[in-house]
Amino acid sequence: MTALPRDFAWPNGARLALSIVVNVEEGAEMNVRDGDAAPEPVDELGAIPRRPMRVHGNESNYRYGIEAGAERVLGLLEQRDMAFTVTAAALALERAPDLARRLVDADCEIACHGYRWVHQFRMEEDEEHRFIRDAWQSIERTAGSRPVGWLSRFLHTDNTQRLLVEEGFTYHMDDYSGDLPFWKRVDCGDEGHRPLLIVPYALDTNDMKMWTAPSLSPRDWAAYAIDTYDWLAREAREAGPRMMSLGLHLRIIGRPGRIGALERFLDHVHGHDDVWVATRQQIANAYAAAVPEPE
Repeated sequence: MTALPRDFAWPNGARLALSIVVNVEEGAEMNVRDGDAAPEPVDELGAIPRRPMRVHGNESNYRYGIEAGAERVLGLLEQRDMAFTVTAAALALERAPDLARRLVDADCEIACHGYRWVHQFRMEEDEEHRFIRDAWQSIERTAGSRPVGWLSRFLHTDNTQRLLVEEGFTYHMDDYSGDLPFWKRVDCGDEGHRPLLIVPYALDTNDMKMWTAPSLSPRDWAAYAIDTYDWLAREAREAGPRMMSLGLHLRIIGRPGRIGALERFLDHVHGHDDVWVATRQQIANAYAAAVPEPE
């Protein structure tokens, strides 16, 4: 990992960059309606049938994210004029055109979260290549500009990073190894090694922690996120720039009993002037400007 210049600071002189990531997956999850062998197992019901069938209750829980959760989550971010990145499963935006238009109007970054919210680690190379290309082309059609960032559903293949480079992506976030971006040289066969920026994500501050066992209460999650922010801000002042990621989901944090946890965190951040709240693309660009691509 290449060290930052000693005098490096994020734009506006900030030492800490905050990346708020809103995952839009609803409507692109596994569903026998779309030819999947089983329904989506990640849900709030805890009811996973052993045979292929539609689980209408779970589907309605996902629709809640689009129809009610989005208004709460985006409303809080817009009220505070905070930059954010949307990682979108392309099919989710295709099926929610009103939400897609709102995101375009919000001038946020829209990054790729696959064509559908499914696991790509099972895919052979040709299938994965189509999956990646279909994803960015769909988002370009829906949102009017092509995405440059990528997030897989947890796991990717040995081919993923090379395919992302070949498809013109400038960064991916399938990494949890640090608190700053870093370069990676990707083996692209006959084209040699080409640079790809890694902008690490974080699972511990993700609102999925309110779903997965052992789960956090909304108050515990907010306290954890605030503690993370405060510690990274302290390190940034004492040891050098840092980056924090906060991952959100419309169907999780967008519930009325949870949205207050996000409000508490945003209010805490809003009271500080030593942080740069930025999209992941802005963070990637700032880092790349300070740290040249490796030879």
